[in-house]
Amino acid sequence: MMTLLRREFTADVSLEQAWQHLARVERWPSWAKHIKQIDVQPLGELGPTSTGLIRLTNGIKSAFSMTEFNPGRNWKWVGGFLWLRIHYDHRFETVNPQQTKLIWIIEGDGFGVSVFGKLFAKIYNQNLTTAIPALIAEMNAGNGRPG
Repeated sequence: MMTLLRREFTADVSLEQAWQHLARVERWPSWAKHIKQIDVQPLGELGPTSTGLIRLTNGIKSAFSMTEFNPGRNWKWVGGFLWLRIHYDHRFETVNPQQTKLIWIIEGDGFGVSVFGKLFAKIYNQNLTTAIPALIAEMNAGNGRPG
């Protein structure tokens, strides 16, 4: 497996608040403008058996299924890009009682991952460059703090 992308950022919310905010993935389009809609089964917060379908604004659809779920620490799901398998790890670390570091690690495997994985990472990184500040602002606003 090849690491394609790693992004780290801090939000001014507790780990529990960050987890709860992000575990409601159907609400991600409010800050991730490249996402049109996310459908998750079973409904509600993510869990160890969650599966879903992400519809992007460009019309692409990507199904995912949970492969690792450690409440308060991380969740990882796998989806596809072309013929590659893309693994999305969402990690949470307490900085202090009112700050949480989020670490998102994207890995890929499959034929041609060294070429097509890098292409995917470039596009995805551009989306995250816009989405992460919007997410931080949304989480901080929900905590009564300016974005």
